[in-house]
Amino acid sequence: MTDEAMRVREAIGDAERQEPPLAPPSDGPVDGAPGALLVIISGPSGVGKDTIIEALRRGAREPEYEYVVTCTTRSRRPGEVDGRDYHFLDRRRFLALRQAGGLLEANEVHGNWYGTPRAEVERALSAGHDVILKIDVQGAQEVKERVADALLVFVVPPSLEALFQRLRSRATESADELEVRQRNAAIEIARQDDYDHVVVNETGQVERTADRIHEIIAEEHRRHPTRRVRV
Repeated sequence: MTDEAMRVREAIGDAERQEPPLAPPSDGPVDGAPGALLVIISGPSGVGKDTIIEALRRGAREPEYEYVVTCTTRSRRPGEVDGRDYHFLDRRRFLALRQAGGLLEANEVHGNWYGTPRAEVERALSAGHDVILKIDVQGAQEVKERVADALLVFVVPPSLEALFQRLRSRATESADELEVRQRNAAIEIARQDDYDHVVVNETGQVERTADRIHEIIAEEHRRHPTRRVRV
């Protein structure tokens, strides 16, 4: 076992004394099964990424998509379930995993840390599943730098005003937090050309948005049926 893998296991083991476990990643790079894709769904806060993923989950696929749960240090919102919506970690545990290499990507966004557990991505790709990640703009670019064959899909609102109205109506942020998210949204939308595909999530048309993402994934399978994604 490499020194890095030992550090990962030690960091996770220390945290697990009082926290639910997260599996350590493998010792080195892992090749996914032939054709299995790593798909990143990204977009500004309030564009409807969670709703789109719920619509994707309702579609029958064989094999089914694998939805890797993001780790975060932000507080849990009403109705959110640990391990389903996010892995809610305290800052100490999150940064220990990051330092030890247990996260595929990690970034501080809106004052909180977010990251993707690498072991879950490895496991799902190796089993032949297309892996769906919901990641912010910074994290998406970090994954693309590490995983050249990752497929990046950027979701945009029909207009900035429609996005700001969605942010205001959900009432999950303070006035200061809302201002930060609105400012960041305009900056993030300007980076949509960095992505492989851009999909507009029209108001009230989430099923259509999900269908378009299904089509993009299906087309990628047709183009690269035997490609193995290395993480």
